[in-house]
Amino acid sequence: MGDKKIVYLVGDPVEHSVSPQMHNLCYKELGLNFEYKLLKVSSIELEEKIKELKNPSVAGFNVTIPHKENIIKFLDYIDNSAKLIGAVNSVKNENGILKGFNTDSIGFIESLISDAKFMPNGKKILLIGAGGAAKAIAVALCKENISELTIYDIDKEKAAKLCENLKTNFDLKVYPLDSYEKINQAIINSDCIINASPIGMYPKTDISPIKEDAPFRHGQVLYDVVYNPKTTKLMKIASSKGAKTISGLGMLVRQGAAAFELFTEKVPNIKTMWNAAEEALGLEKTIIF
Repeated sequence: MGDKKIVYLVGDPVEHSVSPQMHNLCYKELGLNFEYKLLKVSSIELEEKIKELKNPSVAGFNVTIPHKENIIKFLDYIDNSAKLIGAVNSVKNENGILKGFNTDSIGFIESLISDAKFMPNGKKILLIGAGGAAKAIAVALCKENISELTIYDIDKEKAAKLCENLKTNFDLKVYPLDSYEKINQAIINSDCIINASPIGMYPKTDISPIKEDAPFRHGQVLYDVVYNPKTTKLMKIASSKGAKTISGLGMLVRQGAAAFELFTEKVPNIKTMWNAAEEALGLEKTIIF
C-alpha cells in the first residue's frame, strides 16, 4: 500500500469538524492508506505551518475559518476559480508545490441542483452574506448564468465590494442592498434565497438572519448553508410560508467529496460521506438516494 498519506483540516477552531469522519470512512471503504486529521493553527502560526505541510507525507489539506483568504499568499499556485473567489479551501501538495483550489463553489452548485432540484440558469437570487462562503457561492451562481443577484450583508461595504468584483468579471445584474428594510422586496423578487452567513448555527439556534414576517412563498427555494441544526429557524420561517427548504449538509458533503478526489484521485461514495456526517453531527438520517 505504500507509506501512509495524511490530509489535514487547517483552521482555528477545528474541533467541531466532521470532516475526519467523512473522509476516513471513505478511505477505509476504498482501501486507501490515507488518514484525515485536524490541525488547529492560529493566524500567527499559519506561514510556518504551511511550510511544514510541504512534507512528502502530506497529500494535501483543507482550509477553514479564519484562513481561507489569508492563506493564498503562502501558496505556490492558485486555481483560476479560487483566484476569482479570493479564497482557498483545498490545497494539494504536489512534490512540495502547494496548489490552492476552492471546492466550496463546486459543492454548493452540485447540492443546489441535486439536493434542492433547483436549476439556477436564468433565475433571480438573493444572497445573504458576503464573506468567504458567500464569495464562493456568488461566483458559482454567476458561472451558471443566473439573471440577477442581490446581496445583503450587515457590513454594507463588504456587500458592495463583492458586487463590484462580480460585475467586473461577469455580465449580469448584481445589486447590493444598502439597508435591511429592503430585504422583503428582494425576497418577493427572488426565485431562490440563500443564507451564506453563520447566523442560526448551533449553539445559537434561536436566531435568524431574516425576520419572521418575511414574504416567502410557494415555488421559492430557501437554501441555508448552516447544517447544524438540521432545520434552522430560518428554514422553519420559510417552510411555514410554503417555500422549499434545504440545509447546508449537502454543500458540506459535496465540497468534501470534491476535495477527497483532489487529494486521492479517487471518487468517494457520496452516500457514505453523507451518512458519516449525519452520524457525527448526531442528526436523524436523511434518505436522499
